[in-house]
Amino acid sequence: MRFSTRAIHAGQKPDPSTGAIMTPVYLTSTYEQETPGTHKGFEYSRTGNPTRTALEQNLAALEGARHGLCFASGLAATDAVLKLLESGDHVLAGDDLYGGTHRIFNQVYRQFGLSFDFVDASNPQNLFDSITEKTRMIWLETPTNPLLKITDIAAVSKFCREQSILLVVDNTFATPYLQQPLELGADIVLHSTTKYLGGHSDVVGGALVTSDDDLNERLAFIQNAVGAIPGPLDCFLTLRGTKTLALRMERHCQNADIVSRWLLDDSRIGEVYYPGLEQHPGHQIAARQMSAPGGMVSFVLADASEQHAREMVSRTEIFTLAESLGGVESLIEHPVSMTHGAIPPEVRAAAGLSDALIRLSVGIEDVEDLVEDLDKAIG
Repeated sequence: MRFSTRAIHAGQKPDPSTGAIMTPVYLTSTYEQETPGTHKGFEYSRTGNPTRTALEQNLAALEGARHGLCFASGLAATDAVLKLLESGDHVLAGDDLYGGTHRIFNQVYRQFGLSFDFVDASNPQNLFDSITEKTRMIWLETPTNPLLKITDIAAVSKFCREQSILLVVDNTFATPYLQQPLELGADIVLHSTTKYLGGHSDVVGGALVTSDDDLNERLAFIQNAVGAIPGPLDCFLTLRGTKTLALRMERHCQNADIVSRWLLDDSRIGEVYYPGLEQHPGHQIAARQMSAPGGMVSFVLADASEQHAREMVSRTEIFTLAESLGGVESLIEHPVSMTHGAIPPEVRAAAGLSDALIRLSVGIEDVEDLVEDLDKAIG
């Protein structure tokens, strides 16, 4: 089956007892057993729930994976991956990351003996030159959040296989519709399903997918043992979202391309960050490993003033000033005071994250209205 067909049908069959087309929301904590230890595949909803299973199978199919596991949030999924490691292990990551990922690395897991280093992964050689004998994992976002840097996944995965290092790719910005990291050699793909997969800003969740049977067994044990699982209604809402993922992503990408080119041509704008622009340093790699550049755009006003940026993001009417991304509605934010505020200023500066940067999650509204809204807000 092709992508859009899988998005609608994978993991989902009409309910055998009623014929209901939509996957039922199984609001139950426990299940009848025929005899002690003999059941129909489910025993307790922390361990497994039919609605969650449908979503896990659906997401695995979209990523071309054998296994999928769902969590209560993207950070709960991140936490599960980090629990694969042991005290003394070293993680190498890109220097432009979601603020919550940076926070859990540095403010939670360092105290348990893990070490982390951050380098500009848009040049894979920086990763290769930074490994140590204790490096057990490389963690990538591509495109990154919020500077939209691009990393050559295939090149990094080849190196990781040679060095027996796990490669984890956060595919939240690209979604499986635009990019398939497992096909490029990644071991684990992570999603905040809160974003494009859910698509409607009404549910929080996370997911991990892999085709490695051993990794899946270990991660499933962590999922059950720790219990950071989504409820069945959350899974139902996310399944509703994945059905329209292909259609939504096409419109997100179309609108983002138009918005980015309008920004690029406006004298009031300084830097524009969008992988679809030919001037973007990662444009060629993005064109090779992504089917389209995505719906996220970042930019800096020409005067590079943080105060002007704060004022501008507060003046939009269609773009809503809010954290998160990937919903049908357009959002605007000031990363250093919102999603990336947990990252120390000197670390942000080293990564090239300006205090004046503005990030857009370009929605699926009429793009003319989006451009007019930005035009008025910039002033």
